[in-house]
Amino acid sequence: MKLFKRLPLTFALVLLMQCTAFMSQAQEKIVVVTNFNSDVQVLDKKGLIDLFMGKYSAFPNGKEATPIDVELVPELKSQFYKSLVGLPLARVNAYWSRLKFSGRVKPPAVEQTLDDIKLRLEEDESALAYVYESSVTDSMKVVYRFD
Repeated sequence: MKLFKRLPLTFALVLLMQCTAFMSQAQEKIVVVTNFNSDVQVLDKKGLIDLFMGKYSAFPNGKEATPIDVELVPELKSQFYKSLVGLPLARVNAYWSRLKFSGRVKPPAVEQTLDDIKLRLEEDESALAYVYESSVTDSMKVVYRFD
C-alpha cells in the first residue's frame, strides 16, 4: 500500500529529471562550421540539406564539399538532422541505407568525436560539420546557425 502512495512522487521526480536533461540539450545551439580559410562565407538551409542528404557534393562556389557526421555524440547528430530535415535519426539512417545500396551517392564522412571533427576541420578546407556552438574554435568558420 505504501508503494502506491509514493508512486506519484516517484513519477514526478523521474519526469522532472527527464525534463531537465532535455532542456539542457535543447538550450545548446547547433552551428554548421567549415575550415577558417574556406572561401564559403555563409550557407542557407537548402544548401545544407543538399550537401548533407547527398544531392550535391560541392559548395555553391563549385569547390568540393565534404560533409561530416559525428558518430559518438548521437544526441548532437539526432538534433542536427531533426533541425535540418525534420526527420528522426532512424529515418535519416534508413534513407542513407537505401541510397548506399543503390551506389549513386556517398553519405557524409564520419568522425568519432567532436575533437576528431575539430582536427579534420583544421586540416581539410572542404570539410563541413555541425557542432555545438560552445565547441567552436578560432580555426572554424560558422556558416550557418540554427534558430
